[in-house]
Amino acid sequence: MFLKASFTSLIVGVFVVYVLHTCWVMFGIVYTKPCDSPEGVNCIAPFLAGHPKLQLSIYTALRPGAEGGYTLIHREETFDVNSKFERIVNVSLPKKTRNNGTLYALVFVHQAGVTPWQDPQQVHLVAQLTTYMVPKPAEISLISREDQIQGEKEEAQQKKRVGNPAAAGGAGTASTADDPVSHWRTRLTLNVVADHFLFDKENLPSDVHRYLRVFKNGKKMVYLPLLFVDELSNRVKDLEEINSTSKELPLTISYDSISLGRLRFWIHMQDAVFSLQQFGFTEKDADEIKGIFVDTNLYFLALTFLVAAFHLLFDFLAFKNDISFWKQKKSMVGMSSKAVLWRCFSTIVVFLYLFDQQTSLLVLIPAGVGSIIEVWKVKKALKIQVSWKGGKPTFQFGKLDESERRTEEYDTLAMKYLSYLLYPLCIGGAVYALIFQRYKSWYSWLINSLVNGVYAFGFLFMLPQLFVNYKLKSVAHLPWKAFMYKAFNTFIDDVFAFIITMPTSHRLACFRDDVVFLIYLYQRWLYPVDKTRINEYGVSYDKKKPKGKPHKD
Repeated sequence: MFLKASFTSLIVGVFVVYVLHTCWVMFGIVYTKPCDSPEGVNCIAPFLAGHPKLQLSIYTALRPGAEGGYTLIHREETFDVNSKFERIVNVSLPKKTRNNGTLYALVFVHQAGVTPWQDPQQVHLVAQLTTYMVPKPAEISLISREDQIQGEKEEAQQKKRVGNPAAAGGAGTASTADDPVSHWRTRLTLNVVADHFLFDKENLPSDVHRYLRVFKNGKKMVYLPLLFVDELSNRVKDLEEINSTSKELPLTISYDSISLGRLRFWIHMQDAVFSLQQFGFTEKDADEIKGIFVDTNLYFLALTFLVAAFHLLFDFLAFKNDISFWKQKKSMVGMSSKAVLWRCFSTIVVFLYLFDQQTSLLVLIPAGVGSIIEVWKVKKALKIQVSWKGGKPTFQFGKLDESERRTEEYDTLAMKYLSYLLYPLCIGGAVYALIFQRYKSWYSWLINSLVNGVYAFGFLFMLPQLFVNYKLKSVAHLPWKAFMYKAFNTFIDDVFAFIITMPTSHRLACFRDDVVFLIYLYQRWLYPVDKTRINEYGVSYDKKKPKGKPHKD
């Protein structure tokens, strides 16, 4: 017991140190020490302090250095760094870009009245307007077999592409579904630091250094406007596939000022995402991480990091106690075996659904590990013994004692009543989806129907355990440590439901679990633990012998 308690204390201690260290690092990122004496030699003053007249010019080019020529797509004649705006422009695509090529945007902030090529005090950045990604498989109606078309434009493009094999990737043959093709980034988000911050030459942040352009104005050092292209705002959902018929595509140019602290934080996050892509993460994998930062208030983002840290801690402690509970479990008295089977089935269905949707490995791997653990729990719950004879497995099921048979009767009775409601709802939802929605294949329809049933009605399978508790008038058989950690995580998920973008069905699933856990807590209060009752490990806490003389049967 001491070793277990000390191990848990060690984990909590490491967690506290990790949170404090993260807070210190975050403070070092968002806080920059200003120059002490404004007139000092080490101070670097902002060019924007003189309120110069500026222009914003954006060009497109086939190469980052514009060696092959460039085309002006937008110019903001009177550019005010403090004024937020959004413009939609139509960009003509060169032939090379349409044939699975690339296109770059050259963004200039320069003085008004001159071109950026003639202004020695201009700042510019290069942003890629295209990216390569495997196209999403086409979805069809499984009954009518009609292609699912998102719009008339996509329908025309699809028909022309099928009729033009060269545009599909080769002469006479269409490209395979696994070949990455060029996609258009429909958004270009720009930022300029509007703060008139005085940098200290001796304490210049390394992350800002590569964005800083300095020139001498007499004896003073002056830095030009800090221009930043927000790559985190480029989401997979905003990408549009490019083919030979895409001669002109829309581009949304968004601008907003940014504080120095937020700029430094964004640079670190952007570099982290880029590093993951260098290690083999695809555009879709990186998009899962980008979704945490886009359109999120900085304070909400800090709250998200804190909540996520506690979520990780409670996940680990719940996992540890759950494994320990089932490892020592010898009796299924008071435990709903149907609920265990359902959890195993639902986790496998969710894993297959995530795999079918080509979800990021960050989500897929934990779901797969959870599925393996749930299968192991089923083996323990049903007392399955596996023996190998001649290379073939043989399964033997253990026998139930009298107390376990009574629990099984209550469990079966609860599932009987539950099936009258559950099965018609699931079948009706699957038939509705088959008629009115479109899928890649019959397998995709089956997995989607099952996972929708898990999300919509999965909480109903927690009810048999409540029914067993009610019949036995006891909750001593439940793994309460693991339960409480999972309860904390459920309430943390409620916070995530407001902060992070997620499917509506998953958001509702977070709140529906709260109700079930509250009922569990009510039963905990209603049925106090009787120490003379056999607990989940098959032993009694009360070891005292009953008073009085033993009598003969």
